[in-house]
Amino acid sequence: MNHFHERPNTFVGEVNINVTNLFRSIDFYTKVIGLKVLKQSERQAVLTADGQTALVTLEQPEGVMPKKGRTAGLYHFAILLPERKDLAVFLRHLLKTGCQFGAADHYVSEAIYIDDPDGNGIEIYRDRPSSEWTWNNGLVDMATVQLDGDSILAESDEEFTGLPGGTIMGHLHLHMSNLPEAKNFYVDGLGFQIVSHYPQAIFTSTGGYHHHIALNTWQGTGIPRRPENCVGLNWYTLVFSDEEAREKAAARLKGIGAKVSPQYITEDPAGIQIRLVV
Repeated sequence: MNHFHERPNTFVGEVNINVTNLFRSIDFYTKVIGLKVLKQSERQAVLTADGQTALVTLEQPEGVMPKKGRTAGLYHFAILLPERKDLAVFLRHLLKTGCQFGAADHYVSEAIYIDDPDGNGIEIYRDRPSSEWTWNNGLVDMATVQLDGDSILAESDEEFTGLPGGTIMGHLHLHMSNLPEAKNFYVDGLGFQIVSHYPQAIFTSTGGYHHHIALNTWQGTGIPRRPENCVGLNWYTLVFSDEEAREKAAARLKGIGAKVSPQYITEDPAGIQIRLVV
C-alpha cells in the first residue's frame, strides 16, 4: 500500500452513519463486510479492522427515518485493503454470501460496491501502485471499466476471516447540491487539490493521491440536505498531520465564511459535520 494516508497528507479517518436497526447492521458489517465490534452500546456500535482504530461507527438515533432519495450526503465511503490478494479473499467471500454487488476497474484501483441494509453505499477496493497511475497536466487518468474478477480471484484461495488489520478508510464520495459551492469549501477552504474531473463531479486529494474526497451532483443540482435523524452520513473525521496544518485549514475555512467551532468541528455545504483531528 502507498503512503497517501500518512503524514504530511490530510485524509479521512472515521465515518459515522445512521442506520434503522443497529443489530441488523452489526450483523451485516461483521459477517458480510468483515469488520469487528470495538465498542457497543444500546444505540451505537464502533467498528474496526485492526482491533484498535475506529473506522465506521453505526448509530440508531431515536426516531430514525429510512434513507431519502435525491438528497445531499453520502454516495459511498470506501474501505481500502492493503493488497490485491485481500480483495481476492473478500470477493470470493462475497460471492458465497449471495449478496448483490457491483464492481469496476478505475485504472488507479480495483473496486467492489455494495449497499448496507439501509442503502448506505460502501466501496471495498485496492489501489494499484502509484507508479502505474497516469498523470497529465496535474490530473490522474481514471475511468470505469469492467473488473477482471477471474484475475483477482487467482491471487488467493485463502478463507475469509474478516478484513485484514492493515485496512483503512481510503476515501469518501459525496452527493452535493452545488458543485462550485462544494469546490469552494473543499479546495479553497480545506486545501484539497482537484486531481480528476468526471461529468458533474470532481475528485480531490492531498499528496498526489487519486482521491481522498470526491464530490458530485449526480442526484441533481439544488437537491436538499439529508433530513436530521435520517439514514446516511452524520459526520466524518479529517486527519491532519499536525496542529499547524489544522490551524491553517481552520483559518482558510473561516476566510471563505465557513464556521469552525473551538473543538475544530465544521460543516460542509451538504450539512455533513466534519471533525478536524490531528
